[in-house]
Amino acid sequence: SSINKMITDMAKKPAPKDWHKEDIKAAIRKTGTTMKGLAIANGYRSVDACSQALHRPYPKVERIIAKAIGVPPETIWPTRYNVKSTPDSNA
Repeated sequence: SSINKMITDMAKKPAPKDWHKEDIKAAIRKTGTTMKGLAIANGYRSVDACSQALHRPYPKVERIIAKAIGVPPETIWPTRYNVKSTPDSNA
């Protein structure tokens, strides 16, 4: 039946994966800045503020990084966001 096919197709779909942290850093560098530069430009006193988002959920910084790269944060970190594109409270 079509329901069984749909379930089978869904099971075959790989789970979305977050971008590798080195790919994120490379995308930032391609814009002509660095993670440190983004942190400073956005008023963070800690130069490591943006790098923290590479290791743990940090929605405000994820938005800064995504804007710099030119994609939505849920594109970079799909496992951190639900289908409504809001931070997943369980992430």
